[in-house]
Amino acid sequence: MLDNIQHKAFVARPDEPDYSRLPRVDAPEANQYGQTIDLSVRFKALMGESLNINGDSSVSDNPDRYKQHGFYFNADNCISCHACESACSEKNDLPPHLAFRSVGYLEGGSYPDYHRMNISMACNHCDDPVCLKGCPTRAYTKFAEYGAVLQDPDICFGCGYCTWVCPYNAPQLDHTKGHVEKCNMCVDRLEVGLKPACASACLAGALDFGVIETTPENRDQLETKIPGFPTTEITQPNIRFQQTRSLPREMRRTDSMPIRYERDEQGEGDYKVKVDKRNDNKEWGIKKLHSREDPLVVFTLVSQAVIGAFIALFLAPMFGVEFISQTQNPVLYNSLLAGLLAIESVGLFLSTMHLGKPHRFYRAFNNLRYSPVSREVAGIAIFFNMLGGYFLLSLVSSYIPEGLNSFLASLLGWGAVISGTGALYFMHAIYRIKARPFWNHWQVLTSFYGCMLSLGSLVLALVALLPWNVLQLDLTVLAWAAFAGVLAEGIGLIRHAVDMKRQQGEGGASHYVQTTQYAYTYYSRNVLLLLSATVLFGIALLQPAGGAAIFWWLFAALLMLPAAVLGRALFYVLVIPTTMPGAFFWRNKGFEEHARETGLANMPQTGVLSDIH
Repeated sequence: MLDNIQHKAFVARPDEPDYSRLPRVDAPEANQYGQTIDLSVRFKALMGESLNINGDSSVSDNPDRYKQHGFYFNADNCISCHACESACSEKNDLPPHLAFRSVGYLEGGSYPDYHRMNISMACNHCDDPVCLKGCPTRAYTKFAEYGAVLQDPDICFGCGYCTWVCPYNAPQLDHTKGHVEKCNMCVDRLEVGLKPACASACLAGALDFGVIETTPENRDQLETKIPGFPTTEITQPNIRFQQTRSLPREMRRTDSMPIRYERDEQGEGDYKVKVDKRNDNKEWGIKKLHSREDPLVVFTLVSQAVIGAFIALFLAPMFGVEFISQTQNPVLYNSLLAGLLAIESVGLFLSTMHLGKPHRFYRAFNNLRYSPVSREVAGIAIFFNMLGGYFLLSLVSSYIPEGLNSFLASLLGWGAVISGTGALYFMHAIYRIKARPFWNHWQVLTSFYGCMLSLGSLVLALVALLPWNVLQLDLTVLAWAAFAGVLAEGIGLIRHAVDMKRQQGEGGASHYVQTTQYAYTYYSRNVLLLLSATVLFGIALLQPAGGAAIFWWLFAALLMLPAAVLGRALFYVLVIPTTMPGAFFWRNKGFEEHARETGLANMPQTGVLSDIH
């Protein structure tokens, strides 16, 4: 696995300065999270095992080789020279648009009492790495050697889920190569007794490295928090801070994130994340609805509609209701099943092509134990195959004995129902990410299952109304189911808006953007949902038939489909992660958009790709 970390083996120079060498110091038995620092105990490592970097089978004689190492950042000393970034980029031969380590900053106060605090951040090689658990391909491993969390690009298929779950923006999805890469702790340098390149290159003595919970020379603090740094509860990161200089009560980001940090005077004096209401102008934001996740907009909505339609088709006869009969309308019945399979195939194709390396799609099943992505893929795959088997059985049912046919239909049908509903649960679990508070809410569950009910019922109703000989069908049950789905989604959205506004933080910032930059689109979606619920409620109560039924169901479709697409597109573009502060030109979404609009992105040195997959 580790043969590809470096292009060539690292060899230490004989005249390496002392400041670049790993210190030999005594460390406590446990860190501040209660985890043992001796990893040979925690991971039961084989002493003397080689990391085999670049095929080098030698083993370091460093007595601290099996102790958790980490970075130490002194914010008082950082001058934002970016030497750490440059050293890391040179060491790892990175293109301009990637940086395993980056320097961002916060600003506060006003002239002449102006303050700026710089933050240098890379992978923190956490005790509880959420990237490792979330990765469906198992491209991540936490090693007993130095406690490094390493990622293998040759295993990765470029889904980017690790970039979602990491609170520190450590994994980097390279859109040109189609896979993720990240900081590898310079383990080849550690093996020869040297600190990582970034720590060795720091000019001001702000960045250091060693066994975690050991204080470097001339330093005092071992804090686990600093303004702008996400909560350690998510991953238990192995980085310690020092920040003793006084800062203003309020610190602001210079990137486009509408976030500020305000000191809690009533508590321990920590800085809390608040919404930075920079611009209250209300806009449509239609152009900005486009995102890299557009294929997922289609995939999630299509999957929910197909699963909902099949569940209604399969379960309705058990309650004395039959919308489309296989015996009375075999052509329409089989055409519907074929259509559901075809639509789901399109969704699966789009979601697969969304990967950086689609040809590695089969690796999605590698981490069923931990990754909700693996579980969702497995659930959708089982549903798709069960639905396919049910369709094939319906085509040849006349050639199979009635008892066997009934048994197989029941087996495949219930298999599709159970796997489909389970797949939607795991689909929802993908977005319950602590590092993305806007998604980490039960509203995702009501939205996904609500769409299953509403869109699935809509599909079945429209198909049932196609042949003129069944215009007298009673579709009341479908109307009530669709109404329940829209109602569930609406209740979830109302509660979600209230909770996001109340909690402030990144979730509150997402809601603020929702009601400003995307205000008219957001309100339009809400109005469409309200009108959809009204029309469906009217259909359920009045039970129109014939041409009236066709009109009102088509009218409901014209309301429901735009509401679903707009809502799902907003879901992806609005989320603000608990990531580290960027700078004005670097790691700034606003500048990236400006660079693509003006053509600056065509200049590689800007560090912005002109287009992303």
